[in-house]
Amino acid sequence: MGKATGFMEYPRREDPWVAEDIRIKSFEEFHEHLSEEDRRKQAARCMDCGVPMCQSAICLKGMVTGCPLHNVIPEWNDEIYKGHYEYALARLLKTSNFPEFTGRVCPALCEKACINGIESEPVTIHDNELFLIEKGFEQGYMKPRIPKVRSGKKVAVIGAGPAGLAVADQLNHRGHEVTVFEREDQIGGLLMYGIPNMKLDKSVIARRRELMEAEGITFKTGCDIGRGKAFDQIVKDFDAVALCCGAKKARSINVQGFEDCKQAVYAVDFLKQATKDLLSGKEGKWTVSAKDKNVVVVGGGDTGNDCVGTCIRQGAKSVIQLEMMAKPPMERQRNNPWPEWPKVLKTDYGQQEAIKVYGSDPREYETTVKELITKKGKLTEIKTVKVRFEGRNLVEVEGTEKKIKCDLLIIAAGFIGCEDYIAQESKVELTQRGTVKTEPEQYKTSLPKVFTAGDMHRGQSLVVWAIAEGRHCAAEIDKYLMGYTPLI
Repeated sequence: MGKATGFMEYPRREDPWVAEDIRIKSFEEFHEHLSEEDRRKQAARCMDCGVPMCQSAICLKGMVTGCPLHNVIPEWNDEIYKGHYEYALARLLKTSNFPEFTGRVCPALCEKACINGIESEPVTIHDNELFLIEKGFEQGYMKPRIPKVRSGKKVAVIGAGPAGLAVADQLNHRGHEVTVFEREDQIGGLLMYGIPNMKLDKSVIARRRELMEAEGITFKTGCDIGRGKAFDQIVKDFDAVALCCGAKKARSINVQGFEDCKQAVYAVDFLKQATKDLLSGKEGKWTVSAKDKNVVVVGGGDTGNDCVGTCIRQGAKSVIQLEMMAKPPMERQRNNPWPEWPKVLKTDYGQQEAIKVYGSDPREYETTVKELITKKGKLTEIKTVKVRFEGRNLVEVEGTEKKIKCDLLIIAAGFIGCEDYIAQESKVELTQRGTVKTEPEQYKTSLPKVFTAGDMHRGQSLVVWAIAEGRHCAAEIDKYLMGYTPLI
């Protein structure tokens, strides 16, 4: 695939990022793009490897490597190299519903499994994917595909995040009548109100909604099932129901006074409000503002990094990011060989910006919050402590406490399952992890004609996994409705 000797002729070149000191001045997307000629060269690096691990999605030592959507990556890389963009896009869309989302926010499990990564640098699969879908919209390839025949079956999808959108997209193209219920004022789930605008401009979501509506899908926003509209009525009105409400129950921290502290917020609430303020023209008049504040972010993952980047753009005085885990190595260790997921240090855009603005990496490893210190009821400092794992137990390291100035504490410690009210309203059976219970590798819940997908089913995960879950759930629903399914 690609050019037989391309991987030896062309070095890896990623889409460049706008310089830190420039991009922090706005919430605009900071990714720039290579020329078409250079993009074709990058696609040419896809070698005829024989066994394309990039599309495998295999689990090694508890971590997945390779694309969960099983995108036929070598095929469309070859077509990009040849300049056959429309055909390349058609191959991509066979397995991927929303490349414009994954092409922006996916950590590229595919690239970690690229065979070029053994001795050199993997193919820029992530950037190639984004190039294809944006070329498709630019050239008019992305036209509404309206089903010629309707089945007469009605499906309700509750939740318009990536999993719900994938369920809706698949079933609509199969010919079913799909209505998507979303409690927020906009569709997208965490794509809209969890991922900042500089990573995913919200016009991209609006563009996809317009296309899906033109294809026949009905979106009902501001409709919170379980709070105002009864779940039982939805079940009565539709032939099948897909629960795709996410796993938005945030994990708290075991620190006295946290829940009552007005200067302590969950990351999901902070990022959601920042996006709402931005879209409503309130930039600079933030509802929850980091301006001129000493901010501490608890959590070292992607969400924590997004909080760091958002706080910098709001004008934070300082930002520190606490991570309970040890600092990863700079390079792969011998016990972490290809094609396993590389357990190496990643310095993302937010951390890069913090280094530029404040002069040092904001992350403090093996550290957690021990105490909140207030003055006249207002948070002024936190006390931290070093921690380490003894087996599975997290223990404090004696004598390592220290105080840090903190005017705003943001908790980005992940999620612990779906929110209580939707589970209680639907009476769906849950697992011990707070996710909806199904048989292994199945999507049918304990309730008649009710299915589930995405984080609500899998637990907190990646956008690409949510889309993959949505596709499999749609196939199971279709088989339930029609007795068979051509969907995958």
